[in-house]
Amino acid sequence: MVPVSILTGFLGSGKTTLLRGLLRDPRFARSAVIINEFGEIGLDHDLIESSDENLVRLSTGCLCCSVRGDLIETVMDLIRRRNSGELQFDRVLIETSGLADPAPVLSGFMADPGMAENSRLMPVVTVVDAKHGWATLDEHVEARKQVAVADRILLTKTDVAGEAAPLRKRLGLLNPIAPLMTAVAGQAPYELLFGNSGASEIPGFGSFIATANAQAGFDLHDPQHTHGIVSFSLVREKPVPAVALALLIEALVEHAGSALLRVKGLVQVAEMPDRPAVLHGVQHVFEPLDWLDQWPSDDRRTRIVFIGRAIPVNWPRRLLQAIESESF
Repeated sequence: MVPVSILTGFLGSGKTTLLRGLLRDPRFARSAVIINEFGEIGLDHDLIESSDENLVRLSTGCLCCSVRGDLIETVMDLIRRRNSGELQFDRVLIETSGLADPAPVLSGFMADPGMAENSRLMPVVTVVDAKHGWATLDEHVEARKQVAVADRILLTKTDVAGEAAPLRKRLGLLNPIAPLMTAVAGQAPYELLFGNSGASEIPGFGSFIATANAQAGFDLHDPQHTHGIVSFSLVREKPVPAVALALLIEALVEHAGSALLRVKGLVQVAEMPDRPAVLHGVQHVFEPLDWLDQWPSDDRRTRIVFIGRAIPVNWPRRLLQAIESESF
């Protein structure tokens, strides 16, 4: 399984600088790089120090639009050439256009059988400019979506803008799941951002637990809104029957799929109470449930975090209650 990392962030946030530094690190030097530039003339690929054969430029459009299919085929072609011995690399790094919405890209990856069979999607890294980030979030919905779907957020240019405490708070409201890290003097914590994590680990798991850990019963985390994007959590003491969970996922996909930027959770399934199920969804696509060998703490409550657009915060709770009342 080839690890595939997606690096996103708005125009000028510092993605290419981060990628250039990453490839200088011996731990990540053996990487195949795909760069998506929006426009007919691309420059980023000239700024990346990588072997030409392991560097692919996609400039026919934005990854979230016409190029999505091209991207999947490009990744699969790289993997085929790696398997045949033509190329040598340990991972694939994808730098999206600054205008890209990563959610459709993630959905495409998760839904493609070839990708699921041959690659492992790593945590999504979003870069935010500390100097201009607040204004960018105000003016561009793409920037807000890039933050909302992130598994890791990297704040850059703090040497110019300072610690940017208001921006940090806003990023936490947009995405309560993702750990917020900082690039210091041009150096980033590459291993924490792009390093290998276990297949059953929820990216940002510690932050996810902190978000929902103080809740009880069916209490919901106070919803936080920023320009139409809402984040809230559903926490429940009572185990969820497996069939009710399956019907809940089906209903979420059918009635709110396009509005679901990210769904993550640990679910106590009634039929397997000692092994939590990992729930992970992006828009219309949910990954097959993964099962941890054991609960990571004494807290065995179901905890699900939702990040999306215009989703009534009480709807998932009421939907699950309705499903259970009809089915059991």
